[in-house]
Amino acid sequence: MVSHPHHRHDHSYKLLFSHPEMVRDLLTGFVKEAWVEQLDFSTLEKVNGSYITDELRDREDDIIWRVRWGDNWLYIYLLLEFQSSEDKHMAVRIMSYLGLLYQDLIRQNAFAPSGKLPPVLPVVLYNGEQRWTAAQNVADLVEEVPGGLERYRPNLEYLLLDEGAIVNDPEWSDRVRNVAAALFRLEHNRDEQDMLEVLGSLVEWLKASEQTPLRRAFVVWIRRVLLPNRAPDMELPEFNDLHELHEVHHMLAERIKQWPERWEEKGRQEGLQEGRQEGRQEGQIEAQRTTARNLLALGVLSTEQIAESTGLSIEVVAQLQTGSKD
Repeated sequence: MVSHPHHRHDHSYKLLFSHPEMVRDLLTGFVKEAWVEQLDFSTLEKVNGSYITDELRDREDDIIWRVRWGDNWLYIYLLLEFQSSEDKHMAVRIMSYLGLLYQDLIRQNAFAPSGKLPPVLPVVLYNGEQRWTAAQNVADLVEEVPGGLERYRPNLEYLLLDEGAIVNDPEWSDRVRNVAAALFRLEHNRDEQDMLEVLGSLVEWLKASEQTPLRRAFVVWIRRVLLPNRAPDMELPEFNDLHELHEVHHMLAERIKQWPERWEEKGRQEGLQEGRQEGRQEGQIEAQRTTARNLLALGVLSTEQIAESTGLSIEVVAQLQTGSKD
């Protein structure tokens, strides 16, 4: 098994998608097809890895669920791919895994009432920054030879969920209660306020006691993946003692409120040191400008608020803002 650079990433993701609610919201929120409406989500269960063959068990990033569709079991093969770059030949990998899964289902006699094999939905969940462009059907990767041979070209499609594209799609409403969507939005958050808003919604949605395991899974993921990636300069030593989502939300809200003050302090210190060397007056102005630049970089306060807190004029702050964009 090739270990991905985001292995830590994979594991806490896997933890999240080991909860039926995440899988249900993934399907109901993002698979806009009629058959999804006919699924009986109360039957959603994770397929136990212990009776999967070794070949499949090595694919430890993958999660297999099954759910009833009428009298039939439908298998949902969630291939959790957390690569920062796309895999051009993903469709071939999907074809191999599907073959392995079907061999397993044959060994277990897991047939549909008709005696046929159950349908499988292969899903690739991708969270890279760039949009995914790789072929979503293996047929597109195989050379076409006319004159009869093209009939034997394999044809297998997978469902791609490209988180970045979903979050930026104007059609998509993030007001709907959907825990999978909340995960995508946290990962691709626009700014700290956005992150807090989504966390607030999750606290609200997951407050029932039976949702404790999923709540905890989110906390682990936030501590181990989200914050190290999105806010690496936040010192969060006591974070490891937090096990509840509302505590995390509260603490981040407090932290984000303090950021402007911290930047001001830092700017003042830097400015004072420079001031000692070259006359206090210039140092003070430089400190104010440094503070203003840091506050602009945060993207939380308006130009007016920054001018007010640093004592600079709105014009100067506006200039700094255009300067920082160049």
